[in-house]
Amino acid sequence: MNITTIIPTYNRAEFLIKTINSVLNQTIKPNEIIVIDDGSCDNTKDVLKEFILKNQIKYIYQENKGVSSARNKGIENSKGEWITFLDSDDIWEKDKIEQQIEFHNKNKDILFSYTGELWLFNNKIIKQKKHQQKKDGFCFEENLQNTLIGASTVMIKKTIFDEVGVFDESLDVCEDYDLWLRILYKYKVGLIDKPLIKKIAGHQGQLSFSTPLMDSYRVKVLLKYKNSRYSKLIKEIILTKCDILIKGAIKHKNKEIENYYKNLEESL
Repeated sequence: MNITTIIPTYNRAEFLIKTINSVLNQTIKPNEIIVIDDGSCDNTKDVLKEFILKNQIKYIYQENKGVSSARNKGIENSKGEWITFLDSDDIWEKDKIEQQIEFHNKNKDILFSYTGELWLFNNKIIKQKKHQQKKDGFCFEENLQNTLIGASTVMIKKTIFDEVGVFDESLDVCEDYDLWLRILYKYKVGLIDKPLIKKIAGHQGQLSFSTPLMDSYRVKVLLKYKNSRYSKLIKEIILTKCDILIKGAIKHKNKEIENYYKNLEESL
């Protein structure tokens, strides 16, 4: 299997060495590592200099356009038949790639897989809740409320992007949620149910912690499927999220947001 690993980064120089080394120390290394620097203004390039000089990574700089654009740039410049993503503050266990290769060699019909993950906050493990338990197979419905799939855990046959498209650059967040749903709508997913990545939660710069109105982005994604075969379930989920957004808008006295989601509820 010819594999490309894509690492988007923005002002995360303090994490990058451990992240990249977790790829270089794999029992089976990817054929190519592409780091997309999305307009960093810290010392990211200095941190990467040794990796670049040793030809261990391919470094691409672009003006800041967001994580979706950075990942898409990586896909565009990749040579691998299979794509893996690694966020620049995450760490792979040393056999992550090997275990996914083994899985796909045994399951030739599955073109999309992901693994378990270990979440750490202040060096303490965050226990996964029951609704966060991961699924395999055709599990579009199970990923509607919130995605169960972490970007750093996936391995995807590159040809899938030709059919479903790449990351939606209009989404500031939930861009992975959007893409995984597009894939899961047509493909089944394989699960290696072992924590093969470590995710450091709660630090500054994480979009999931710093972006307000996260549910508004999920609603935007879900509206794409309002006339699909899952329309009844999707309508129920959208209405629930609208109620949450309306309550938040009332609390913060934001009439514009309140009216928008009230009107959306009435239109469904």
